[in-house]
Amino acid sequence: MGNLNGKVAVVTGASKGIGAQIARELAARGASVVVNYSTGRDGAEKVVNDIREAGGKAIAVGASVANPDEIGVIFSAAKEAYGKVDILVNNAGVYAFAPIEAVTSDEIARQFNVNVGGTLLATKEAVGLFPPEGGAVINIGSVAAELAPPNSSIYSATKGAVNTITRVLAKELGPRNIRVNAVNPGPVVTEGYTSAGIKDSDFEANMVKQTPLGRVGSPQDVASIVAYLAGDDAGWVTGSLIDAAGGFR
Repeated sequence: MGNLNGKVAVVTGASKGIGAQIARELAARGASVVVNYSTGRDGAEKVVNDIREAGGKAIAVGASVANPDEIGVIFSAAKEAYGKVDILVNNAGVYAFAPIEAVTSDEIARQFNVNVGGTLLATKEAVGLFPPEGGAVINIGSVAAELAPPNSSIYSATKGAVNTITRVLAKELGPRNIRVNAVNPGPVVTEGYTSAGIKDSDFEANMVKQTPLGRVGSPQDVASIVAYLAGDDAGWVTGSLIDAAGGFR
């Protein structure tokens, strides 16, 4: 599966869940991976160890994409370790659900700073390290951007912004042969999904009923699509928003 041999990938928010599996998948296909984390150092180091034990290359770098003063640390480490960046996966994200009566300016800022600001600023830092032949940016959004479920006004707005950013940057960076796409997952079983009490709940059962493929997703379901978009087989794909949701909408 070495279609990413010689490539360098940065995955933000990769200490657990979807991001961790994306990092493992890209490494399994030959990429050297920068595993970024904000607070989950132990998780990030485990991902790095998993990659190395499987024969791959990876480093862990702590920095919050919500903090403009820290984002540069990620890419300085990538340059020092590997000399360039070919693939950026903007996976770091936060969420919380509440009715409009409970919306606060602090929560608006928290989600937008990570989900939107982090995506923009990480991409800004990365593009200067892409080689002349270009590369790939993959943004992790959510089907919530189009589903717009109740109590998700902030989160859905951030992911709607990610969709728009994806299409803007695809046009802006296309002349530099940098492809920009988004993968928008539906329900995916992760640590956060489980700790929130969704797994095996009536809410989960209702989502499964609305999913044509009859199940919720796994991190690997998303990671495989990201790996495809990162590789040369997707060389004619940019500005696309790809649902990874089993038809859930």
